[in-house]
Amino acid sequence: MQEAAHVATNAVHHVGGDVVHAVAAAAHNVHEAVVHQAEASSHSITHMMMHLIIQLAVIIVVAKIGGYLFQRFLKMPSVLGELASGMLIGPYALGGMIDIPNLGILFAESHGFAATPQLYGIATLASIILLFLAGLETDLAAFIRYSVVGSFVGLGGLFAAFVLGDLCAVFWPGNGIDSFMDPAALFLGVISVATSVGITARILAEKQKMASPEGVTILAGAVFDDVFGIVTLAIVMGMAKVSLGGGEVNWGEIGIIAAKAIGFFVVVTALGLIFSRKITAMIKKFKSTEIIVSICFGLALLLAGLAEMAGLAMIIGAYIMGLALSRTDLAHEIEHHMEGVYNLLVPIFFCVMGMMVDFAAMKPVLIFGSVYSLLAIVSKVVGCGLPAYAMKFNLRGSLRIGLGMLPRGEVALIVAGIGLASGIIDQGIFGVSIMMTVVTTMLAPPLLVKSFEGGSGLRKEMDGGGEDVEVIELAFPSRDITEFLLNRFVRALQAEEFFVHHLHTEQPTYRVLKDDIAFTLVQDGGKLIINVPQANQHVARMILLEELLSLTDLLESTKQMKDLDEMGSDLMSGLFA
Repeated sequence: MQEAAHVATNAVHHVGGDVVHAVAAAAHNVHEAVVHQAEASSHSITHMMMHLIIQLAVIIVVAKIGGYLFQRFLKMPSVLGELASGMLIGPYALGGMIDIPNLGILFAESHGFAATPQLYGIATLASIILLFLAGLETDLAAFIRYSVVGSFVGLGGLFAAFVLGDLCAVFWPGNGIDSFMDPAALFLGVISVATSVGITARILAEKQKMASPEGVTILAGAVFDDVFGIVTLAIVMGMAKVSLGGGEVNWGEIGIIAAKAIGFFVVVTALGLIFSRKITAMIKKFKSTEIIVSICFGLALLLAGLAEMAGLAMIIGAYIMGLALSRTDLAHEIEHHMEGVYNLLVPIFFCVMGMMVDFAAMKPVLIFGSVYSLLAIVSKVVGCGLPAYAMKFNLRGSLRIGLGMLPRGEVALIVAGIGLASGIIDQGIFGVSIMMTVVTTMLAPPLLVKSFEGGSGLRKEMDGGGEDVEVIELAFPSRDITEFLLNRFVRALQAEEFFVHHLHTEQPTYRVLKDDIAFTLVQDGGKLIINVPQANQHVARMILLEELLSLTDLLESTKQMKDLDEMGSDLMSGLFA
């Protein structure tokens, strides 16, 4: 009996030892598997980041060179060069052929999309920056002052462009779009709407027509066009999501979506304008411009995210945040400090948009793209020109306004990118959008310049042809002195509560507005040029005279300084002390 018990005890110990050993071995294997998986995951993340960094390096260099070449030699906007660069290095061209050892294809498709999620995320951030600064630079004073003529011109262009763009998609055979309410058709309508005012503003500044009736109307109309376009995008996004979700959009739902989009825009914008000064007053307590600008941009990102959560596009929230801050005294500082980020990231966005163009997918839709581009031109010339003609402009002036509203640009590309990323439009339709953007952007500058040859754009019964513009030119010994005086003049105008709007052009150009006063400042090398209506020229002359007198006092005070040669000698001697 005792022997049997002993045998049983030994058996239990043996089995128990085997179980413990098995459990320990299993635990060891699990540990090894976890470690191996963690190492593999770490390697995968590191490899993805390495790939992203190399992609960004190529994109930045190629986009900048492409933009420079187009601007320098072809006299075209740099955005076209950045787009062309993206088409060249994208996965459907050279980028899909370049196979780098230990890296793989440089720009390969990712799950059927032309860019990896990481790269597209950076492009999305760039689009938010772009629309945030667009809102920040929106001339709210002109928006309010020219609300009547601007709203008619903007609404006319929006209605014509949207309807013709949508109907072009519906009636073109073989593209699978058979309804006006089809999400792809709606997106083609929205893409056709947005005007790129930066290109037009540059031409008006170079032709010294910013203060002309046509120039002011174009800029005011473009502001309304942007706002209406953003609201229309919000409505279409809501309708598209309902359709893609399997639901059927009826007019009641359209009304709800429109009310939601317009309500979000109006309420958030109103709250932003009301509380923006209080918010900026709180932020200013940090006493650091870098912190202030960072917080403001953080708020733009927050509002962009909230807009997306509300079923709208992120760029809408970014634009609203910029618009809310546009009337604060921080607007100029935010623009100035974000200029470097803008110049770095925005070309990446345009290049990535170019990378998404699938040339093979575009072949079947080239004729469709040509017709769509032609209708995009007609819609703006007629849609904006007719309201202008009804508002006392003659045929020449109406044509100028229509051509000034013609170029599409960054907003059209952003909308097209949103449509492609969300699956609402395919590669072919996206290519058509790029084609229309390029065509309108290339045609607008020469046509607009040509249209300003000739007489007044106003009807004769209007004060004999409109208000004359006084051109004041001041020549200085050097570009540095001119720039110094221009900056002093801008600060003096801001101190007098003028709204000074810096335009992104090759030459330093500022649009100045206050109540019924509007004029333009341009630095052309060593010359300072002021384009001002004769009725307001005394205001510009008076402020400029005050600054010149102040400069005279400054020069007199420098005479009391120690001799500059003596200062130089003191500094030089200190080097070898």
